[in-house]
Amino acid sequence: MRNRPTVVLIAVLLSTVSLPISLTGASVALPDIGRDLDSGLAGVQWVVNGYNATFASFMLATGALADLLGRRRVYAAGLAIFAVAGLAGAVAGNIVVLDVARALAGIGAAAAATSAAALLADAFQGPARARAFSLFGTTIGIGLAFGPSIAGLLIEAFGWRAVFAVPALAACAVLALVPLLPESRPAHVGGVDWAGTVTFTSALLLLIFGFVQGPEFGWSAPVIVAAFVAAAALLAVFVRVERRRADPMFDLTLLANPRFLGVCLAAATTVTVLVPLLVYLPSYLTTVVGLSPGAAGGTLILLTAPTLVLPLLSGALTRLVPAPAVIVASVAVVAVGAAWATVLAPDSGAATLAGPLLTIGVGIGLSIGLLDAIAIGSVAPGRAATGAGMINTARLSSETIAIAVVGAVLASTTAGRLADPGFTSGLRTVLWVMAGAGLVAAATVAVLVRRGAARAEPAARAYRGVS
Repeated sequence: MRNRPTVVLIAVLLSTVSLPISLTGASVALPDIGRDLDSGLAGVQWVVNGYNATFASFMLATGALADLLGRRRVYAAGLAIFAVAGLAGAVAGNIVVLDVARALAGIGAAAAATSAAALLADAFQGPARARAFSLFGTTIGIGLAFGPSIAGLLIEAFGWRAVFAVPALAACAVLALVPLLPESRPAHVGGVDWAGTVTFTSALLLLIFGFVQGPEFGWSAPVIVAAFVAAAALLAVFVRVERRRADPMFDLTLLANPRFLGVCLAAATTVTVLVPLLVYLPSYLTTVVGLSPGAAGGTLILLTAPTLVLPLLSGALTRLVPAPAVIVASVAVVAVGAAWATVLAPDSGAATLAGPLLTIGVGIGLSIGLLDAIAIGSVAPGRAATGAGMINTARLSSETIAIAVVGAVLASTTAGRLADPGFTSGLRTVLWVMAGAGLVAAATVAVLVRRGAARAEPAARAYRGVS
């Protein structure tokens, strides 16, 4: 039974859809969590930031652990941590317990996500593997696309605690399938880069702490200044550690490849627009516009639905337009959508926001999958896994920092209440900055990806399915 790939596929898809729902669901629940647990903005921000920060910083380390200890074993451990932390969050009586549970859930999610991809790659070969990973990517898109709507309906029916309990119960169901999964590990395994993991994780958490707590403590408070200084110092140590390792978890030499660097920049730019909107727009729609959680989640489908359809079309588009040009255009489209979204107002409804949100979603949808294909094709075949890990780390780290920065701006403009006066103007300011940064990034990416175009053609052909 352990050799049946279908069982692996079912387990991986069921666990994979739970991970993005856990993020977007928490975002929709933030206003209710703050009221129920009597917490300020800084406390509820950690519900999202704690999960994202540990997810981002532990992904490479848990991937190495999976190779060292076995993919099935680490997958099961990740699911168990995610499930226990989710259930703990669902019964949390105060914001501190909930925040700690969410940070632990992020560690479990990192272990489950990296191991799931490895299990899937080992269970399928040839065209079947391509189909399996297509379903894998679609499942992630479904979680992002419908996560806010599902969360809104759960909140209306059962309260905010359900957005943590339901993904945890789904993880418990997958745990029942774990004994049926095959164990796998590569023939030659390196060690875990603990020094890199500790320095990177600590730097990211301290940076986020500074942005989240800065509006509450004051930007000149000694603890905030110390957090930023320590984050910069730890980041420098991380760079030094990675340069000295023979098998670094984050291979900095890949950043000397202009095309790879450009793709990482494009990936980081698109998520720094998408994810903060997924986190804070539901709060705006419920507290300022007056929508129900279900309606707010439904409105976000305008933002996320294109990510379900367009990845399938972007491959066909690259038969007519060079793949790097599609990437540059996608970043520019996201920037235009962000600028258009500044039309939001207290009386904004789905009709007002439909154009801007769909535009951003189109830009995101065009780049999903294609970015990864070009990134992996830009490096030597023996470093493909490292390249994939780096672009995912760039995405997760960028979106985590962006959530914290946007939260700091909104905390300052709303006096920590996430309500008008101040919420509308704060969001407009954020969107204008996103738009400007997106256009600069699109121009920079255009310059970077133009170099070494010949090296990217094999990746583009592979993405189009051309032999």
